[in-house]
Amino acid sequence: MAIDATAHAGTTTEEARGPVAPPAPRPTLDQDILAELYRLHGGYLLRAMLRVTSGDRGKAEDIVQETLLRAWQNPAAMHRGPEHSRPWLFTVARRIAIDHYRMQTARAQEVADESPEDHAGSHDPYDEVLVARDMAAAMAELQPHHRDVLVELHMKGRSMAEVARVLGVPVGTVKSRNFYAVRALRPILVAHGMAWAG
Repeated sequence: MAIDATAHAGTTTEEARGPVAPPAPRPTLDQDILAELYRLHGGYLLRAMLRVTSGDRGKAEDIVQETLLRAWQNPAAMHRGPEHSRPWLFTVARRIAIDHYRMQTARAQEVADESPEDHAGSHDPYDEVLVARDMAAAMAELQPHHRDVLVELHMKGRSMAEVARVLGVPVGTVKSRNFYAVRALRPILVAHGMAWAG
């Protein structure tokens, strides 16, 4: 039977290897960049979250604070710079707001002692509001002539001929712009976390 020499000498294997270095601290966002994020986007986020929380300023501020905390913990997400970070921040805020809403709903359900089946088909108004805000932000990144066609065709439900008349262009141009607009929108939606890549 083999005997470990370090154990025989009265030391453990860890002691024989020497002190173990603590794990490297996780990188965080520079405080100046975080302040710039708040300056550029804090008001926008707060206004959006006030709408989502039906004017509850405390909840809205909590969501904004948690969003900025996640930005501070994820400096890689800010690689394009503070001025280009609004889509990421809004996506994070949207997810936090949904989580808050669902936790609140779950707590109310527990207090009322109702079964999950009672609310299986309940409507979540936050999802609609937040998706609409995300879609507006994504559409804002399109060229105006592409955005106009998408709005007229898909949001207002107009026919190709009606859109051509409204925009003052031939029907063929409407078809072409729609094709290229949908193609341009796809990667934007992926970047906003609203569609799968691939």
